[in-house]
Amino acid sequence: MWRPGLGTGDDHERYGYAHLAFALGSPAAVDAAADRLAAQGVAVLSRPRRTGDGYYECVVADPDGNRIELVA
Repeated sequence: MWRPGLGTGDDHERYGYAHLAFALGSPAAVDAAADRLAAQGVAVLSRPRRTGDGYYECVVADPDGNRIELVA
């Protein structure tokens, strides 16, 4: 998900592939996944919350630091 020339900095607003999103079906499923991943040492970048656009989401990082969005 990274290659030279896509952009620089830590602003997460680079050109290219921004993140992956997985729809888990319900807020309870997002909460459970967030808790399970955090217990396994996965970096939780944003705890489950309701966003301004109406989604219930949590953002975690994969081992390479890519953002993975879990939504309901």
